[in-house]
Amino acid sequence: MFGINFSNHPDNRRWTRHLAWGADQFPLRKNFPVESLMTTPTPPDSNYPFTQIIGSGVCEVPVGPVHAGIIEPGHFRFQITGEDILKLEIRLGYTHKGIEKIAEGREVNSLIKLAGRVSGDSTAAHAWAACAALENAINLEIPNRALYIRAIICERERIANHLGDFASVCNDVAYTFAYYQLMRLKELWLRINAQIFGHRFMMDCITLGGVTTDLNSENCQALHKQISDFKLELDELIVIFEAHFGLHNRIKTTGILTAEQAASLGVLGYVGRASGHKFDLRHDVAYPPYDKFKIHVPVFNTGDVLARLRVRFQEILVALDLIDQLLNTLPSGAIHTPWVAPNKVVEGIGLIEGWRGEIITFVRLGDDNLVERYFPRDPSWFSWQALEQLIQNNIVPEFPVCNKSINGSYSGVDL
Repeated sequence: MFGINFSNHPDNRRWTRHLAWGADQFPLRKNFPVESLMTTPTPPDSNYPFTQIIGSGVCEVPVGPVHAGIIEPGHFRFQITGEDILKLEIRLGYTHKGIEKIAEGREVNSLIKLAGRVSGDSTAAHAWAACAALENAINLEIPNRALYIRAIICERERIANHLGDFASVCNDVAYTFAYYQLMRLKELWLRINAQIFGHRFMMDCITLGGVTTDLNSENCQALHKQISDFKLELDELIVIFEAHFGLHNRIKTTGILTAEQAASLGVLGYVGRASGHKFDLRHDVAYPPYDKFKIHVPVFNTGDVLARLRVRFQEILVALDLIDQLLNTLPSGAIHTPWVAPNKVVEGIGLIEGWRGEIITFVRLGDDNLVERYFPRDPSWFSWQALEQLIQNNIVPEFPVCNKSINGSYSGVDL
């Protein structure tokens, strides 16, 4: 994408480029036009050299990039004997949008809106990371009330996605009772988001200098009540889940990512914590307002699908308690600080614990106060590599449940 050639690199295949650009075109360079040069659809990249295992009885199974469900596109190439998976190779890039390129030359508020669309299910976390990078770059102080509301928004985003993931894993193993109960709860959660924050996914609620939505006493009461109701329901559901032999039979010891593998890949979020790695920016970096609270980080050591579900469930409970505490101690005051243009080159980094894990965002402004460079690093960069490792020695029918237990973002990686 930049035309950089690495000496002695072990893998120089066109992983992201596909066939959208010629060999002498580098779309992320400054001199490459933002407007597309393509006048015809990108041809299929049917000759990409996937790694093959040669041997008696070894078959190759291509899956994707178009899938039967509503998930994003990605190509999964399996090397199998019978049903046993010997190797999985993943190729993404099908949702490449040119995020880094189209960010160039934008005003800061336009960049925050773009950041909220890097990966739709992480809109709040990515927007906060971009804001944090800019706010660090220009030394902008954020009102405490705005910081608390940002945390409430991000914790609600965490809960919604964990509910959906838990439900989808249950659906993949035909445990429909759990699927419908959890999706019912997720829908109720999203409706309150729309009612109070104006959008089911709380898109564009976090902005440079603060937030766009304040909370009145009626809003706080509604949020408190929903948390109380959810705790009662989840307490009942976890007893049912833990006692369900059929569920455990499908997900216990399935898709194991060892602690050593997780460490070598630098896996983040619930995937890393299910493999014994206790790291959470809210706890370890304790950026505001999390520095005011004691953050419990759930950790399990078995590294299987069951552990990844247990981490999610515990994180839901932690987030519910945390939102309660944030609401109970919500400071008074403003929800936004106007920014003053620096009129010089500045750059900053923002670190936010999204629901998938650590998001790191870099932003540089030029002396014209427009964006020169923007790069968001989604935790899915590491999760997809983990999926290639943990699926080995499982069988093909276990791939959907292993994939959903990771649930990496296609869009967050493709940029």
